[in-house]
Amino acid sequence: MTRTTPPRPVDVEAVFPALSAHRRTATRLHPRQGFAKAEESSVAGPLLWPADEPWPVCAEVHTKGSGHLLADVRLKRRLLAEARGRDFSDEERRALDAIARGRHAPDLRDEDPLPLLAVAQLYARDIPDLVGPEGHDLLQVFWCPFEVHGPDRTIDVVLKWRRSHEVGEVLADQPEPPVAGREECVPTPCVLHPEQVVEHEYLGLLSEELQDDIADWEERLLDEEENDEDAYDSSPPQSYDTYEEYEAAMARARAEEEYEVDYMGDLSIAPGWKVGGFASWHLTDPAPVDCAVCGTPMPPLLTVDKWECDGGSSSWLPLEDRDSADDPNVIDPVGVYLGRGLMRVHTCPADPTHPHRLSFQ
Repeated sequence: MTRTTPPRPVDVEAVFPALSAHRRTATRLHPRQGFAKAEESSVAGPLLWPADEPWPVCAEVHTKGSGHLLADVRLKRRLLAEARGRDFSDEERRALDAIARGRHAPDLRDEDPLPLLAVAQLYARDIPDLVGPEGHDLLQVFWCPFEVHGPDRTIDVVLKWRRSHEVGEVLADQPEPPVAGREECVPTPCVLHPEQVVEHEYLGLLSEELQDDIADWEERLLDEEENDEDAYDSSPPQSYDTYEEYEAAMARARAEEEYEVDYMGDLSIAPGWKVGGFASWHLTDPAPVDCAVCGTPMPPLLTVDKWECDGGSSSWLPLEDRDSADDPNVIDPVGVYLGRGLMRVHTCPADPTHPHRLSFQ
């Protein structure tokens, strides 16, 4: 099934023509749980990896034998999904108790090479905003699932660009680390439904004049809504027999209220896993992300997000999922939570083979 982002509630460039100079496309990946093939784009799916090419490993010395077994992480997610809306059976409770007690990999030494975890595979034919080295049409993303790397002690991401037509026999038994530092470092296998959308730059990076104009416009919208509310008598009728009936009526009334539009939530940057687009700096001040080799500003290549969309960005929820807005598999299909919910991989537009950089929100 395709995924379709609803039209933006306001044509923001019609209101602010200057924003046309601050637009960029992004490809929303719309991951949904399922199993892909090696010839398809996916999250945590099998890779088009040559049988005669060594699998990438983490060779750094760090704790590797304790954490969460990948098999347990997947079993726990399956049990929680199957029991949604009902009580756990005794067998399910016993299984969850066993997982909670932890069964690690004590034979894995800190200095042993650890197979990296396959995180994503992206084909340029599916994702128009995927830009890599010339002639390369496939990006494979890995990480070490332990947040212990570098001075900031973060996850270590490895990118592999390749020409898909050069891959001969595909590796059938693809390695993976037995243990992850946190459950939230393990992505759930997903198929992708790529969709290109238009984004506009983060508010704090626009000119002060344009920021002020947008703030004034949002304030006028709020004033109009408050005036409409003042003109409406919202006192509850006295004919309700129970408080529950009153609450149900108020819930219906709230659902019918006009959606409150704002630039950052609705008109700027799409939430969720995506390729390209702009970086949001909603938790910190904007920070430059420049190439360490040539100094070129590095836009985000891949955004890894906790949410497909949350309460502050609900207008981005695909039309096909409107009836499933409270389904965890729609709102949080991948189960990954890095940083404070969002990680970006930045690459150099002048030369994508230059070392990439990470940023977190």
